[in-house]
Parts: sequence; C-alpha cells; structure tokens
Amino acid sequence: MEPVFEFPLDLEKGGGKSRAHRLHQQLRAAIVARRLPPGSPLPATRRVAEAYGVARNTVVAAYDLLAAEGYVIARPGAKAVVANLGQGRAVAARKRLPPAMPSGAAALPASRPVGIDAPTHGFHIGVPDHRRFPLDVWRRLLARSLKSHDASAFGYQAPYGRPLLRAAIAQHAASARAVACREDDVLVTSGAQQAFDLLARVLVAHGRTKVAVEEPGYPPMRRALLAAGAQLVPVPVDDEGLCVDALPAGLRAVCVTPSHQFPTGVPMSMARRHALLDFARRHGAVIIEDDYDCEFRYGSQPLDALQTIDLDGNVIYVGTFSKSLFPSLRLGYVIAPQWAREALAAARQWADTAGNAQLQDALARFILDGHLAQHVRRMRKIYEGRREALLDGLDRYLRDWLEPLPAQAGIHLCTRYRDRRQASRILSSVRQHANGAQPVSDFLLAAGTTTASGIAFGFGCIEADEIARALSSVARALRRG
Repeated sequence: MEPVFEFPLDLEKGGGKSRAHRLHQQLRAAIVARRLPPGSPLPATRRVAEAYGVARNTVVAAYDLLAAEGYVIARPGAKAVVANLGQGRAVAARKRLPPAMPSGAAALPASRPVGIDAPTHGFHIGVPDHRRFPLDVWRRLLARSLKSHDASAFGYQAPYGRPLLRAAIAQHAASARAVACREDDVLVTSGAQQAFDLLARVLVAHGRTKVAVEEPGYPPMRRALLAAGAQLVPVPVDDEGLCVDALPAGLRAVCVTPSHQFPTGVPMSMARRHALLDFARRHGAVIIEDDYDCEFRYGSQPLDALQTIDLDGNVIYVGTFSKSLFPSLRLGYVIAPQWAREALAAARQWADTAGNAQLQDALARFILDGHLAQHVRRMRKIYEGRREALLDGLDRYLRDWLEPLPAQAGIHLCTRYRDRRQASRILSSVRQHANGAQPVSDFLLAAGTTTASGIAFGFGCIEADEIARALSSVARALRRG
C-alpha cells in the first residue's frame, strides 16, 4: 500500500523505543516543521496501520499522545486535526535550528523584494522597462523549443548549460564587450546571483578567506560571499572606480563592477584596471568582474573589460540578461579561465544541475537570430533619452543640492550632495517626491561610513516627462524649507 504521509517514516524497532513512540516522535517533528500544517486532518488510524504494517493500537497510542501534548485536536466522530501551535512554539523550534547565514549578513541592508508587485514606474535602481520587450517573438521561440524533437532537452542537463546557449553567449560577449572566449569557457547560471553563489562556494574557505568588495557596493554579491563564510574587506571607490592602492595583501579575491560601478556608476579608469590586474598577478588573487548592465553605453567608446586585457587567467567574468531583457528570466553566465571551470561546474551540479532547457534554447535563438541586439539598440535609445532628461532635470532644478557623478553606461545615475550638512533634508524631499530613488548609504557595508554620500536615481522604468515633474517637485519642496 502507498504511504499516507508525504515524508518518510522509519518505524522499525531500535534504540529500545516502541513503534508507537517512534511514530509519535516523527509525527511531532513533522508538525513542528509544518510538514503537517495547522488544520490538516490526520489520516485514519486503520489506514496508517495498514500502510506501515503496524497494529492499529500502535497508531491510536501515538495519536493519543500527540493529543495529550496539544499537537493535535481529537474530534469525536471525525478525524483528528493538527493544532495551531502558535508563534511561541514555532519560534522556539526555529531557534534550535542552525542559522541559514552567518551573523555578519545581518549587517547588510535588506534588498527591495522584486516579484509580483515589482515596480513599473519610478526611480528604482536596476529595474528595466519590460513593456517594450518583443513578447510575440519570445512566444514563438518558446513554442519552437517546446516542440523540439531533441530528446536531450527533456532530461537532466549538463551543469555547463545548453551548448547552443553557451555558443550564443560567447558570440554575444565577444560582440558586445570584446570578451575573448569560446563556448567551452561559458557556464550558464540562474542569473548573476547564482553565479556569485557558485564563485563563493569555489573560492571561499569558511572563516579564512579574505575578499575585497567595493564600498559602496552590490549587496547580493556580498551576501553570497558572507553565506560561504568569507571575511569581507571594504575598499573605497572614487571617480576612477576602485581605489586599487587601498587593497591589502592576503586577499583571495577582489569583486568589482568596472564598467558601471554599483551604485556610483563611475567607470574604472584604464590606469586602475591595469593596476588591479597587476595586483592580482603579484598577490595570486582572483578578480570577479560583474558586468551587469554593459549593453547600455552612451557617448564615448567603452573601455575594455578586465577579462579582455587579462593575460594571466585571473579574471572571472559574470554577465546577466536581467537588465537587457527582464529579471524573472533568471539566466546569467560565468566566463571562467580553464583552472576554474570544472570546480564551478561541480558546484552548479551540486546546486541544481543546469536549469530549464527549453528556456535556454529559446534565449539562444533570440541571441543568434539577432533579436537581442535589435532589442538592446532600441532600448539604448529610449534609455539615453531618459538619462538626458534626468541630467537636464538635475541641472535645471537641483544643481544647488546634487551633483551628478560621471557615468556613461547603465540604467541608473548617481549623485553626490554638494553640502553634506543638508543631506537629511535633501533625502527627505527626494523620498517624498521621487519614488524609488535610494541613498548611497543603503549600499555601504560599514555602518557610519560617509564614503560617496549621495542619492542614486534609476531611469529604467520611468518616462522622461515623469522625471522632469518629479525633480521639479523635489526642488519646490527644498525651496520651501
């Protein structure tokens, strides 16, 4: 007979405990863990006895003991149901479990949840405009991948990802960022966040590995490193990017966003790039290059990626389609030197094999058929118009309070306070009239740090006329005092 519970029960005698006692203990543990949720009826005693080959009295005894302890509620003439234990008992049970993350992670600011209620307008950072995505093309490519007669697309996948997508990503990275790579260098991930998690698993020895991170910097990357037990070393950034001369010895890795520093937006100068590569060469450090919104460039010719000018195999390049397409796609990639590939693939296989084959095949065709390049060109023009509107509005309305930082890429722009003594008043007005804009202090690792004090404005999901109205309202509020 089929088991009646959706979790395994071991009722074989052992350790001097009766079957009734063992059944009681395992059911109680399931109730505490909410595998048997409050209000759910317990299966009939006769059915449990038959399914697990025990006497009915054994089941009755276990149920009676659970009722006596308050874990279930007996009902005359009806099945017993699981009691609502209340928050106190549930919290006590959770405290006995090992923490999911090191205590250091609690120091990081919570990320804005992006999901069903994801923002569709406002100055939110890192949110692209999905309304102009070519859904008709995407539906057609998805349908084609679902109709595929390729039997391999319906089984467990290799940890590196689908070969067609790996080839497409290699082509895309080479054309968009001059990243020198082949299909074999690419590992497909479930977004950039999984890429950071895999890198942390491979590079970090719990409690012993020091990793430099930008200050301010990207919180999800830091969380992945903290979860693996890394010792984070915050390193300041200025108008040329990461201050390489502030890097200490003894680092295993350095995490950077050189094309469009997060959140300040400044590009790392070529002198700093070569200095960082030289540091990695001399100290045996690994550079993790996060090129999160590299496709959207404005004005000047982009500087080469660190991976492009790395001659020693010290740079691991991370990319994502969350900004160029949409975040819920959950597809990103790592371009790794040969020494790191097998370890990353093993970590990926341990985590969740290689994801959705049909989705990967559809994205591959989207890239190879030219739809990604066409979409990026279209969105680059739209974002450039919004960026100009933001710069114009800052100059027209807020030049007395905020100064834009130099940036030539991405879908957000950062400012610094002209007078930090007015920071609180400026931020209060921005929060009231410019929904979604965030203070740079949200992205600092060290409490009380004053580095790069200012406000970041996203322009991915806000129209140009809305930008002007919002900044004008901020200015009026500031003038009223």
